[in-house]
This record gives sequence, structure tokens and C-alpha cells, in this order.
Amino acid sequence: MNSKASRREFLRYAARLSTAGVATPFALNLASMTAAHAASADDYKALVCVFLAGGNDHANTVLATDPESWSVYQGLRNAGSGVALDQSSLLPITPATAQTDRSFALHPELTTFKSFFDQGKAAIVANVGPMIEPLTRDSYLNETGRAPPKLFSHNDQTSVWQAFAPEGALFGWGGRMGDLLSSMNEESSFTCISPSGNAVWISGKDTVPYQISISGPTALQGTQGGLSWPGGVADIFENIVTRSSANVFEQAVAGVTRSAIDAQRKLDNALISNEQLDPIPTVPLTGQSNWLALQLRVVARMIAGRATLGMKRQVFMVTLGGFDTHDNQLQRHPALLQTLNQGVDYFMKQLSNPSVDAEECVTLMSASEFGRTLNTNGDGTDHGWGSHHFVVGNAVNGGNIYGRFPDYTRDGPDDVGSGRLLPNYAVDQYGSTLAQWFGVNDGQLGDIFPNLSNFGSDRNLGFMG
Repeated sequence: MNSKASRREFLRYAARLSTAGVATPFALNLASMTAAHAASADDYKALVCVFLAGGNDHANTVLATDPESWSVYQGLRNAGSGVALDQSSLLPITPATAQTDRSFALHPELTTFKSFFDQGKAAIVANVGPMIEPLTRDSYLNETGRAPPKLFSHNDQTSVWQAFAPEGALFGWGGRMGDLLSSMNEESSFTCISPSGNAVWISGKDTVPYQISISGPTALQGTQGGLSWPGGVADIFENIVTRSSANVFEQAVAGVTRSAIDAQRKLDNALISNEQLDPIPTVPLTGQSNWLALQLRVVARMIAGRATLGMKRQVFMVTLGGFDTHDNQLQRHPALLQTLNQGVDYFMKQLSNPSVDAEECVTLMSASEFGRTLNTNGDGTDHGWGSHHFVVGNAVNGGNIYGRFPDYTRDGPDDVGSGRLLPNYAVDQYGSTLAQWFGVNDGQLGDIFPNLSNFGSDRNLGFMG
């Protein structure tokens, strides 16, 4: 039996476990241990994806407020008894590039996003969604153009957004960026990181996500740093699980276990303490600790350790759930946006903390499996397609709305049914713009974004510096 081939097969199998979600965080981290690569650049960049799970209601997040648009919005959203917002409560914004006869505002809970937008540190990318090729309303409805598979399904569209294929996809575009750039990192195992569980977006062909808890790296119970055992028992247990063996499979398991234990300890030593950062805020509308801020705090701690670990490129993914607002939306959605706003505000402040000092090199982006219908179902909204997204950071060409803001007219050119928006920009274009800032070269973009060539020269939407 070829021991090298067997080891490769074991590692491939372990990688599949990570994307299948059938292993514990430590087991997943075993699979992500690979040999270190020498750093080849002096710069550092991190991309942080905030995934709004459930499908964020874009139409109550970024709003067109000119009289014609507002009248259509109120009619579709059943002003007074449905899900329409009060115009007087909104936060007006003025994009650097005007859109004819239109004015805009943000949801009243997005105070931090307005501040960043006004400062030129946040951009809005209008009406983004999964696309295979450009479509019109007629080509979609007449099925003369290619539409993404299994539209309006949570699980499938989460996967299509993250990996361009329905549920069961193995490699996401965040992970594929990690594949191409992990050689810049001394510790390639820490290229793609998630503090919120397994996600296909940060799974690469060669790069397996490193799962970390909101408290820090997960140790193997029974070893030093894991379960506390008396009298040197932890050392004995560790020797057992990492000892050499004539059996090829046992030897492979021992090797990745040793690498995982070493990496966990190295990460423990590199992370700054929670006490060096601000306390986690409480969300006023819920009275609970901000779950997004808890995730982003450990992201900030990892970014602070970048020099110690020899990191040059890192991709992070955090998740905020609850956006499937089929009912009670006017009560539920504000609390979610308040959590998002407060969490992002917390994170950006930590980046400017001297212990982190990374506000120039980190970009945060939003994602969600789909937007929601413009039509109300009574006191909520249903599954849509296109949605508006935020990009935040000092590297962003902010203070602008990128892309044509959609026409909300019922059965208009952007409505493919029930107020579901036909996307103006494909996820491939959104991701390609971020990837180019991150350091992916033009010739590699097609390897990550399979539909990009169908959209001509629009490979960079211009929202990154």
C-alpha cells in the first residue's frame, strides 16, 4: 500500500467531513492542518463576510424615497397595516453618483452604516443575486435564458450564493480565494476561519476552514488546554493519540492530530485577550448580548495576531440568523438590523484599537441567500431573489450606490413576480470586485467565479479602492 497516497486520501476524506458538517470543530480542524508556507508579501488583507441567514428584507434596509418610488413602495407594502416604514423615521443618504429623479435613505436602525456611508467608508451595491447570465424579465418568464437552479429555496440559494451550486456543493468562492493565496501565509491552516460553524463559502479545494469558538480555539479534550486531568494524565493521553504507528491510517491520524494540537496552542499564544478589547454590547431591542459582536470579537483577536502567526491573507465568515421574516416583520426586522448595526460598529472600533491596528486592511461585506418580496403577505414578506448589500472599510470607495437602483413597479422590468427582483449584478461580479482587491489576479478570476465571463467586461464594479 502506498503510504503517501493513503495519507492524501485520508486528508481528502477529512476535508469532505468539514463540508458535510458531520464532525466536531476539533475534528474539522484536524483536517485543516497542512504544511506551512513561506510568506511572499509584506502586506496584510482580511475579508470578513457577514451572512444574514434567512434572507434579509432589502426593501426596508435601503429605500428609494423620491415621491414616485415612495408611492409604489407604500402600495406594495400596504402602508398603515403591512410592513411599510414611516418615511419620517428614515436616515437620508446622498450617493456621490446621482440616480435621475431618485433619493435614498436607510432603515432608522442603521445609524453606523449611515455614518460610514457619509464618511466614504461604506458603499451599497444595489440588487445583487445569483445569476448564470444576463436576463430580462421576459427571458426569465419565458424560460429563454438560463436562471440559477432552485430559486427561492433557503438551503439551495445559500449554497448557490456561496458556491454557485445547490445544496451539497463542496467549494465556496471565499475558500477558493484562500486556495490561491494561502501560500502567502506561514500558517496556511488559519487562512479561512469561521466562529459560527461550518460554511461552504470558506471551503476550498485545498483549504479547509478552521473553526474557532467565540472564546478562542477549540482544544482536543484530554490534552493540555483541553480537559484538565491530574498528575500528567493529559500528557499520557496526548502521547497515545499522536504516537507513531506502523499502520498507515493510524500514522496519518496521529500526524494531523499532532499538527492540530500544535496549531491550537500556537493560536492560543497569538491571540490577544478579550480584556484588551471593548466589552460586548447589549442589543437594546432584545436585552441580549450582541451575538454578532461576540463572533467579530474573536475575528478581531485573530487579526491582532497576524504578525505572530505570519499571516498575509485571511478570509472570515460570521453569521447572523433570523432574517426569514414571513410574519411580524415590523417588530423582528428592526431588532435584527440593530444587532447588525451595533455589531459592525463594535468590530470597526476594535480594528482601530492599538492592540489590533488593522482598520486600513480589513474589508467587511454583507451576504444573504436572497432578498424578499416587495409585496407583503400581511405582516411579513416572502422569499425573493435580488438584494442590496453593504461593503464597509477604509479600502472601500464609499459614499455611493453601485448599480442601477431597481424599479419597484408591480410587473415592471425588474419584477419577476410578487415583487421579486431580477438581479442587476451577479454574485460573480460582486465577488470578483472583492477578490481583485484581495489580491487574486485577473487570470485566476474565472477559476473562482464560473459565470463571470458571461457578463462581459463588468468584472470590477468599482466599489473597492
